[in-house]
Amino acid sequence: MSTIQFETESVRIPLWVTDLSSFRRWAESEESPDKATVCYLSGEVWVEMSKEQVYSHNQVRTEFARVLAGLVKQRRLGRYFGDGLFLTNIEADLCSKPDGTFVSREAFAVQRVRLIEGSPEGFVEIEGTPDMVLEVVSGSSVSKDTEWLRDLYWKAGIAEYWLVDCRGERVDFDILRHTTGGYSATGKSAGWTESAVFGHVFLLTRQADEMGQPEYTLEARATPPR
Repeated sequence: MSTIQFETESVRIPLWVTDLSSFRRWAESEESPDKATVCYLSGEVWVEMSKEQVYSHNQVRTEFARVLAGLVKQRRLGRYFGDGLFLTNIEADLCSKPDGTFVSREAFAVQRVRLIEGSPEGFVEIEGTPDMVLEVVSGSSVSKDTEWLRDLYWKAGIAEYWLVDCRGERVDFDILRHTTGGYSATGKSAGWTESAVFGHVFLLTRQADEMGQPEYTLEARATPPR
């Protein structure tokens, strides 16, 4: 059994975890860590133990969930899943926990995505190719989000990869669209960026609230007919 040590805590990864299949068995077992975020990226087991930053990560992810979940429900587009849900794609050799995942009704209908049931609590994972995934960059996830997952989500055939980084002075929000040569950033107009998946344009801004703390607003507008 291999051990990864993080200050006063440790994560023990059994030696029998050697591929995607064995990782999934371990991740769903009682042996996997409750406090750590673990994922499997093309032969590598990634473990994140750092505490989540309130304003540059948690509140950003929450704002996207608020807007996108509402939009998806209102228009009956499918399902928007928040963070913490395992996404597996066999072809890309990937098992991750995106900050957000959208699966259209069509994807469910043609079984491009299927729900994986666990015991005894019901469905615990989705497998296949969702329409969109969201990752909010943190200090411990830069290379994972901007390099590894960018490549693997593309290999998984995911139409849009939404990548957000609010750690510095700037608010960086890109909608990366799937092309034959990799992901390509969608062009922006006055800060607005278009999503073909949702048929809307989006704008992410940051202001200071009444206490002087960062507050994020994601605006959405329907794309005009062409």
